[in-house]
Amino acid sequence: MGDEEIPVHDLRTDRPTPARMYDYYLGGKDNFAVDRNAAEQVLSAAPEVRVLARENRAFLGRVVRFLAEEAGIRQFIDVGTGLPTQGNVHEVAQAVTPDARVVYVDNDPIVRAHAKALLPDNGTTAVVEADMRDPGPILDHPATRRLIRFDEPVAVLFMSVLHFITDEEDPYGLVSAFRDVSVPGSYLALSHITPPEQGADGAASAADVYKQRATSPAVLRSPKEIEALFDGYDLVEPGLVNLPKWRPDDPEAVKDADSVWMLCAAGRKR
Repeated sequence: MGDEEIPVHDLRTDRPTPARMYDYYLGGKDNFAVDRNAAEQVLSAAPEVRVLARENRAFLGRVVRFLAEEAGIRQFIDVGTGLPTQGNVHEVAQAVTPDARVVYVDNDPIVRAHAKALLPDNGTTAVVEADMRDPGPILDHPATRRLIRFDEPVAVLFMSVLHFITDEEDPYGLVSAFRDVSVPGSYLALSHITPPEQGADGAASAADVYKQRATSPAVLRSPKEIEALFDGYDLVEPGLVNLPKWRPDDPEAVKDADSVWMLCAAGRKR
């Protein structure tokens, strides 16, 4: 846990969390038996979830590189960042532009502890422990205000997290809260699970594990519902597509992309 002690009651070892289950899918070790058991139940219903996790991580690297290299973005807010692993936002962005600034946001105390232990101490990154369901404290947090200048373009990232927000919790409203404080020329990038054309029963069963066991349910949304999250943004090419199809490094890798039932896109604010 680095140099930070976390109270046991904050760890939620009684229930799986999406961040720790995702870490397990990626082969990480920052998870508990309760997370591994739930993750294995998900994988039993839909084995391709492990592929989704890896493809999602690869998309994160590609889209951050695009934002830094081609779009000229120098500041990022990664909402629902999850546990640190290779190819974090600051690593990808700062490989392009060393002065890129990144705010990581998550409500899991393990994420907070690991992120603080691994972040560079050069003042360009910070971690905010907050719940994305309530954008106000994120946007007003001292660390956000210190690193993010909202009178300049900013990229807001929601990587594989908005499907943990129910319709009643209004994912469109929380995305628009970040949009409304961003200037034109800012970007939104996200990935989101969607009902697959084949294997729908397995996907539904996997989502049900989150609903029954985890701290957050998983909501499969249609392509139309996912694209609606980009209200006020113009999608950049290739639009809303399966993860492997978004600007692939190797075009040959997209041949089985339709079996990856997570969609992704990036959009530029008008």
